[in-house]
Amino acid sequence: MDRLDRLAHYALIFLGVFAFFAALRLTESITAPLVLALVTGIVLSPISSFVERAGFRPWVGAMLSLLLTLIIIGSIAAAIQPMIMQLLEAAPQIWHQMQGVLEAAHRLTSGFRDMSAGITEALQPPAQPNDAGPQAPDVSMPTLTDALFYAPSIAAQILIFIGALFFFQLTRTEIYNWAARRLSEPDHRAHTAFRLLNAERLVARYFLTITVINFIEGVLVGSVMQAAGLPGGALWGFVAFLMNYLLYVGPAVLTAALLVAGVASFSGWMALLPVASYLVINGIEGQFVTPTLVGKHTAVNPLLVFLALVFGMWLWGPVGGIIAIPLLLWFLALNDTRSGQMHPPAH
Repeated sequence: MDRLDRLAHYALIFLGVFAFFAALRLTESITAPLVLALVTGIVLSPISSFVERAGFRPWVGAMLSLLLTLIIIGSIAAAIQPMIMQLLEAAPQIWHQMQGVLEAAHRLTSGFRDMSAGITEALQPPAQPNDAGPQAPDVSMPTLTDALFYAPSIAAQILIFIGALFFFQLTRTEIYNWAARRLSEPDHRAHTAFRLLNAERLVARYFLTITVINFIEGVLVGSVMQAAGLPGGALWGFVAFLMNYLLYVGPAVLTAALLVAGVASFSGWMALLPVASYLVINGIEGQFVTPTLVGKHTAVNPLLVFLALVFGMWLWGPVGGIIAIPLLLWFLALNDTRSGQMHPPAH
């Protein structure tokens, strides 16, 4: 009987967790910007702490963090826009350069495709005269009406992000004290509040270090691409700076993009120069620089980091991928009894 009770208890926990994440998936338009704001507030918490220690009111630090966040987001959008336009303009040339590779792949797989078509034709019944045959999919580009339809939803999510970020920065100490009162016994409330603040500080310190490393890598990548003659070399460095925050996925996507850009811009062995240069720089950063500066103790299991990224992107798309690692580090730091730094594995 005890075993049945235990199994029923585990089943109830599983159903509760499943219902919780299903609710997060269904309420993405509200919960995604809300959690993104909370994670951003944790990363920017040193700004509010510094302003409060300087003798200013808490709202000053909260407003400063919010303005800094909006400036960074606006700068990223303004910097990426020219690259997107360049890629759109170069799309015909890229397609022309890639046709040779595609034709070779077509010839390689044509035998298998013909064999599959023959088997399919032999198994299917003969078509009736009135059969219209397979129809081409109807693919339409988004229109201005579609943009106007989604504009209120996007604006609402932006307002949720702004409001949640500001008020979290304004009242985060009170939030931690409230959580400590609800989660701990009276004798352990102060310790719980301290651990919440310590986890916040460790995550913020980690991301400050990673930001410096990513900035240096972005400068190196941009300089190398500019020296190699790749169009938009500085913008490629900026993209490398951003993509390096998304472990595994970001460098992989940028590697594929640089391979395509190299094929479109150069010929011969020079076509591999951009991607090879990036792989060397990123490899040195991931294998030597980051482990040395961040520290090798209390490292996060690579499988845990990968699963967090996969689950975050499945749950909320790109937003989930952005907040997956900060949330993972925060929870692990909160449950870590040691005060050491925590970091994901080299990428």
